[in-house]
Amino acid sequence: MGVVEHVAINIEYKWCKPCRINELEKICIKSGNQKIDNIIQTMQLEIGDYCDQIFEWIPYNQFVNIKEIRRDDFIKSYSIKGYSGKTVKIYGISQDPNTKNYIMVLEDGYCENCGDQYIVLSDKWCRSCQINNLKEKFGNWTSENEKIDNFIQEMQLSINRYGDIVFEWVPYDQFDKINDIESSDFGNLHLALWMDGPLHYNRVRKKYIRINDKRVTLKCLHDSRNSIDEFLNEAKSYSIKYFDNILTIYGISQNPNTKDYILVLQDGYCEKCGEVYTDLCYNWCKPCQINDLKEDFKNWTSENEKIDKFIQEMQLRINEYNSIVVKWIPYNQFDNIKEIGTGGFATVYSAKWRDSNIMIALKYLHNSQNITNEFLNEAKSYSIKECSDNILPIYGISQNPDTRNYIIVLKYIGGGNLGEHIKKVYHWPGKLQLLVSIINGLKIIHKNQKVHRDLHIGNILCNGGYSACISDMGLCGEVDNIDKTKIYGVMPYVAPEVLRGCIYTHAADIYSFGMIMYFMTTKRQPFANYSHDQYLALSICNGFRPEINEQEVPKCYNELMKKCWDPNPKNRPNAVEVEERANPKNIQLTIHPEAYYTSRLLNPYTKDLLKWDNNSTLIDFTKSSNDYSAEQ
Repeated sequence: MGVVEHVAINIEYKWCKPCRINELEKICIKSGNQKIDNIIQTMQLEIGDYCDQIFEWIPYNQFVNIKEIRRDDFIKSYSIKGYSGKTVKIYGISQDPNTKNYIMVLEDGYCENCGDQYIVLSDKWCRSCQINNLKEKFGNWTSENEKIDNFIQEMQLSINRYGDIVFEWVPYDQFDKINDIESSDFGNLHLALWMDGPLHYNRVRKKYIRINDKRVTLKCLHDSRNSIDEFLNEAKSYSIKYFDNILTIYGISQNPNTKDYILVLQDGYCEKCGEVYTDLCYNWCKPCQINDLKEDFKNWTSENEKIDKFIQEMQLRINEYNSIVVKWIPYNQFDNIKEIGTGGFATVYSAKWRDSNIMIALKYLHNSQNITNEFLNEAKSYSIKECSDNILPIYGISQNPDTRNYIIVLKYIGGGNLGEHIKKVYHWPGKLQLLVSIINGLKIIHKNQKVHRDLHIGNILCNGGYSACISDMGLCGEVDNIDKTKIYGVMPYVAPEVLRGCIYTHAADIYSFGMIMYFMTTKRQPFANYSHDQYLALSICNGFRPEINEQEVPKCYNELMKKCWDPNPKNRPNAVEVEERANPKNIQLTIHPEAYYTSRLLNPYTKDLLKWDNNSTLIDFTKSSNDYSAEQ
C-alpha cells in the first residue's frame, strides 16, 4: 500500500509528532543509566497528541516541600495521556541521591489526608475524607426533628462528586430580602437571599467554602409540620447535582412563626409566571417569552399577510434560550451593502445590520414581488439556532423598497464557500472535520423529513476554521414533493436516478455528498474536464464516476466515498451512517509500517549505493517485489 501522507496529529494547535520527538532528543536530560534512558525514550515515542504528557528524566533537586502522604507495597498502572480521567499521569523518573532508589514522578492525584487516589483526578476531591468530615459535624446542627435530621444526613452521605450540593439544615434567620413569587392552596414560593450561602468545593484550595448572598427560592408547604413524610417525598424529587436541568435543592429550613418546613431550592422559578424555568442554567422561561412575542405582534408589520404569518410562526418555534427570534427588518436598517455573489435565482449581498451591529448576508430573490410558497419554504428551511447545527441561520425577512423584491436576512459567514476555503486546508484531520460538520447539517435536514436537492461545494459555507454550514435552501423541500418535469442542480453532483427523472430522495443528497468527498480529496471539481451536457448525463447514469488516485486516499475514506455514489440508491448509506464512518477517529490516516520519522543510522541502507557507477540501473523501491521480478 502506498504512503498516504504523514500528518500533524492536531491541526488546531499546530502540533507535529515527528518534529516534537526530534526536539525531545535534543533537549531532554539523560539519567546516566542506559536502561532508564531507553525506557524514557520509548515512553516519549508513545505520545500521540499535543496534550499528552512528555515523559522525562527529572533531577531530584527539582523537588521542594517533599512530604510523605502514604506507603504502599503494590504497583499501579500510570498513563502519559492527557485528560485520562481516572488514571494518574506519570511525568517521569527521578532518583534519590542518598538511597539511589529510583522514583516515579506522578501528578498530584492523591489525597493529602488519607493518601487514597482521587476518584476523578481533575476534581482533587476525596469522597471518603469529605464523608468523614460531614459525619464529624452531625453533632453541630439539628432541626430538632429526628426524621428531618436523618434525611439531611442521608442526603449529605449521598454525594459522589466535588460539584454535588452538600444538603444542609439552614436556619431561617439566614434569609434576607424575602419576596413573594406565587401563592397557592398547597404553599407559597418566595425569592430570598441566603446570606452565608451554600457550600462549594474549591479545587485549588481543596476545601469547601461558602458562596455568600446566594439567590434562592423558598418553597413553603402548608401544614408540612404535620405531614413530614409527604414533605420529605417532595424534597426527594429535587436534585443535589448541578446541570441536570432539574431543580437543585440546597437544604431544609423552618418558618419560626408557622413552624412549617421549607425547601431551600435554586433560583429556578420564573418571577413572571411562577413556573420552573424551561432552561434552569440560563433562567429562561419559554412560555413567558412566547407570550411576550405574541403581545408584540401588534407593534410591527410587513404589510403582507403571508409574510406576517410566516414570521409569527417562526417566532413561536423558539425552543432554546439562544434561539434566533426571526423578525421583519426594515430595509433602512442595512448599511454598507455590497454584492458578494449571484446565481440563477438570487443575488447575495453583505451588509451591516444597524440595530444589532453585526454583519449579515442579504439574499435578494429575483422576481419575488409576489410571495410564493417556494419563497416561504426556503426561508423556513434555514436554522433558528445561532450555531451548532451546521445549517445557515436566518435572522429575518426584509424588502427592497425600490424593486419590491423580498430579501432573506441570513448570518454572514466570512470564510467563503467550500471551494474557496479548501485551499487553506492542507491536512486530512481538517478535511474530515469539515466533512463531519457538513454531514451533520444534512443529517438534521433529513431528520426533518426534507431533502436539500442542490448540495454542492458552492452551497457549503465555511467559518474560516474547520466547521461548515449548509446554505442555499431554495430547493429544499419535503421528501417526494417535487416537480419531475424540472431538474435543477450542478450536473456532476446530481444523482443518476434524478437525472433519469426519478423522485429526489435522501439517497440523492448522499450521492451529492460523495462528490463533495471527491472534491475534498482532490481539490478538483468532479468532471471538470468534461462538457456538462447530455453525453455526461448519460455517462453518469451508466456508472461513470470521477477518477481518483487510490494511493492518495485512506482506504476507508475511498470505500465510503464510493458507497455514497453507488448507482443503486438503496446501497448508499444514510446520513447517520456517513457521519459515523467519516468521523476522524474512524478514518485511519496510514503511513507505511516501515516509515520512520526519528533520526537513525542510515548506513545499512546506503552502503551498496557506493558500488554502483553512473551507468548502473537503480531499483525503484516504491514498486512491489512482483514488479522487480517481472523486470528481471
